[in-house]
Amino acid sequence: MGEQKVTVIRTANQSRTFINRLIADVDALEKLIENGLIEAGIQRIGAEQELCFVDDAFHPAPVINKVLSEIDDDRFTTEIASFNGEINLDPIIFSAGCFYQLEQNLNVMLKMIKNAAKKINCHVILTGIVPTIRKGDLAIKNLTPEERYSALDQSLKNLKGGGHYEFRIEGTDQLIARHDSAMFEGCNTSFQVHLQTDPDKFVSQYNWAQAVAGPILSGATNSPLLLGKRLWRETRIALFEQAIDVRSIRRSTYDRVPRVYFGVDWLKNSVTELFKEDIVRHRMILASTSEEDSLKVLEKGEIPRLKALMVHNGTVYRWNRACYGILNGKPHLRIENRYFPSGPSVIDEVSNAAFWLGVMKGQPDEYADVSSRLIFENVKSNFVRAARNGLGSKLHWTTEKKVPATELIKKELLPLARNGLKKAGLTEDEISNYLDVIAERVETEKTGSQWIVDSYIEMKQEHSHSEALVATTAGIIKRQSNNTPVHQWKPIKTNETEGKAKLFQRVEQIMSTDLFTVQPEDPLSLVMKIMDWRKIRHIPVQNESGHLVGLVTSGMFLNYFAKNDQNSILAIADIMVEDPISISPEISTRTAVKIMLQNNIGCLPVVNRKKLVGIVTEHDFLKVAGRLFQELKPVDLNGN
Repeated sequence: MGEQKVTVIRTANQSRTFINRLIADVDALEKLIENGLIEAGIQRIGAEQELCFVDDAFHPAPVINKVLSEIDDDRFTTEIASFNGEINLDPIIFSAGCFYQLEQNLNVMLKMIKNAAKKINCHVILTGIVPTIRKGDLAIKNLTPEERYSALDQSLKNLKGGGHYEFRIEGTDQLIARHDSAMFEGCNTSFQVHLQTDPDKFVSQYNWAQAVAGPILSGATNSPLLLGKRLWRETRIALFEQAIDVRSIRRSTYDRVPRVYFGVDWLKNSVTELFKEDIVRHRMILASTSEEDSLKVLEKGEIPRLKALMVHNGTVYRWNRACYGILNGKPHLRIENRYFPSGPSVIDEVSNAAFWLGVMKGQPDEYADVSSRLIFENVKSNFVRAARNGLGSKLHWTTEKKVPATELIKKELLPLARNGLKKAGLTEDEISNYLDVIAERVETEKTGSQWIVDSYIEMKQEHSHSEALVATTAGIIKRQSNNTPVHQWKPIKTNETEGKAKLFQRVEQIMSTDLFTVQPEDPLSLVMKIMDWRKIRHIPVQNESGHLVGLVTSGMFLNYFAKNDQNSILAIADIMVEDPISISPEISTRTAVKIMLQNNIGCLPVVNRKKLVGIVTEHDFLKVAGRLFQELKPVDLNGN
């Protein structure tokens, strides 16, 4: 969809016209296959690198258009969020040296985009979900200002029938959230790998790709945190499905599959079954502006671009997606692996690609019809288990018992991958260079997700939640610059972020989000006990809608009971300050301090869209001051 000029389908006539073109495209593809016009006998590989920009405080920076203005190369492009970008790498023949070339090409292009970002004081990070991303970053203002993205967002809203997107993901922590746009999709960045496949082998190869998706994903996870919560090992899988889910509990009376999905059954006879299924299961939300009549193009002896089919295919997101393309005037088919996360490092990404492509090339004869060896529902559940638990998963394979993911990879898939890469003509050195990374990662069970979670937990022992997320993000960027595989990464250090002052520029970076609140009708005795038990001096008061309506402080109790009967049963509403001074999360800490001094108050509730999201107190500023004092050079009493 990213390469297509698209428009929102607004009228019944537009819808009928586009559907007719879509059907014609499927018919044309069938004729291309029947007539032997799809390229065969050659295999190419390719990749798309998604990435995120962060500022000097290591939070997402919406700078993609500024960055692209520094680069004159159409292989660099946009994504739905303006703090993301994408690199489309050139296809490479699947043969000796291909992974060395892929790694080199990727490093060269990453250097170009990093240099462009550096000019505007930003960094590039490769990770499935940036640890520091906040809900405020997902505001519609950060939607990339291009027609295709606004069209996609509007079309999904129309199809959803209004209302919010709802998110519920459970891991070590729990995420429950609502959002008013498709911008949560912008949290996700991936490393997509393509494999060109002969049309007569496509069914067997695609089913094999489905069968191995779970175990391969289990060793490649790199997205354990979202909005500061520890969720799935590859949270992208659950998040992407929910981020553009147009299904509604209120409107649905039957089972429907989401637009992001694994699949519903094995492929039987032809690649066209996938396209047909996506047409019958999912409404058209965008139309191509092309007026190509693909069947007439075929009749003239030319190759149709199938633009209508490509547009619709770009709005339905299978984790293994079938793709049609034209290279050097010849049409071809590809399997696109969409489940690999971005990062942890380039060597990790290329190793993931080599592992998957080796397994695909090494498909054994006994698995030519994998549907006779594995049950599809078990394969589908493998994928979800792998996303949830990573290398800790137990997966279905050919035995009746579930097999640990680590055992399945080491004993079954790595040998298949080595054999497949040999069949492709790779040298032993090249094979070992990449597959040894996978073997050692699995042996140590140290995936990107594991490193991120370990780093976050370690930092939280002595630092705030925000500092832990920032230090983890900074640590990722620093280690990526050395291009070492994640299983060799050293633990994070407390000095990962040089110049701590930038970590405390905004209130959201220092505020407490672990809040204790009460309601106006609650008794004063409850507030007194909360303050005593939790050793706090300020408690916000919320109504049933979660709106801030008041504030109670320990000083108010002293003042009240010094003048009144301590035995009377009072409600919080009787003594609270109504409509207290509050601030937004984005306000600078300097401004917050000024407000507190001017109004002689000891705390400020933090509010976003009338909802309480945090609180900042005098104690928080003292902690910040203590951290900043640590940066000061010792005073030389001798004047040196």
